[in-house]
Amino acid sequence: MIKGLHHNAYRCRDSEETRRFYEDFLGLPLVNAFSIEETKSGRKTHALHSFYRMDDGSCLAFFEVPDTPFEFKQQHDYDLHIALEVKPEDLKRMLEKGRAAGIESRGIADHRFIDSIYFRDPNGYVIELTAKRPDHERAMDPAVNKARETLRDWQRDKLERVKA
Repeated sequence: MIKGLHHNAYRCRDSEETRRFYEDFLGLPLVNAFSIEETKSGRKTHALHSFYRMDDGSCLAFFEVPDTPFEFKQQHDYDLHIALEVKPEDLKRMLEKGRAAGIESRGIADHRFIDSIYFRDPNGYVIELTAKRPDHERAMDPAVNKARETLRDWQRDKLERVKA
């Protein structure tokens, strides 16, 4: 039934600042933007909804809603990050590009089946660029990696680990 991801949507502080990061820096083209003046519940609002397309057709989308409070904060990787796939040869180039542009940049992190670099976007979100290693598909095979067993053991042991 579910065919894939159409878009993930996030709040943004400023649509043009967000566009400069996602389109100019990351290279994701702005493919749609429209104003929303009334919610489906009939509440008046003033929002801009913008979409940035990835090569697979899915999008990252943003809402700028100046009349509705939202707490923007520097997100921790564990709380929220957006991971986007790139070719392995793009990692070093993008890391250097981020540093040269004065964008908070970290990496390259070795995750055994992927390598990743990290940026912070203008909204405080962590953006991960990740490149698959040759053994990626095998590493993501639940018959090989024992994902269910790992989850089961985690559920059983997590409270004891917190207490320790």
